[in-house]
Amino acid sequence: MPLEFVFLNMELDDNYFMSLALAEARKAALADEVPVGAIVVVGQRIIARAHNLTEQLNDVTAHAEMQAITSAANYLNGKYLVGCSLYVTLEPCIMCAGALTWSQLERVVYGASDSKRGFHQAALSLHPKTTVLGGIMAEEAKLLLDDFFREKRK
Repeated sequence: MPLEFVFLNMELDDNYFMSLALAEARKAALADEVPVGAIVVVGQRIIARAHNLTEQLNDVTAHAEMQAITSAANYLNGKYLVGCSLYVTLEPCIMCAGALTWSQLERVVYGASDSKRGFHQAALSLHPKTTVLGGIMAEEAKLLLDDFFREKRK
């Protein structure tokens, strides 16, 4: 009797994609970068993966979101990310919020909030057609950041 494979039309959810962004954040931590990771998804397909590279590139603008936007735009061969979702482990800063606004993403989903430098504390909003969802796997993202900075303070 032949072995049969059943392929389920499985809808991948926000937790699944955020777990992949957290894997990127762990890569950043291993490289002694602030552990923030991001991925860009279109139609349930990952088109970009990134993490902070500010230390490696000696560039204050090399945040995970900025790297992911650039990678996704290159993949799509266009500057706008209409129909795409960005998953990032930490609430984007003001700089990244500006870039996210210009990129015209459909959704921005983040993990941990950033009460000091996040775009919400500045009362900013993204592109009018962009929906924002925060708090997805926030505890895991916050723990990763807390552990990283605790080690830095030793």
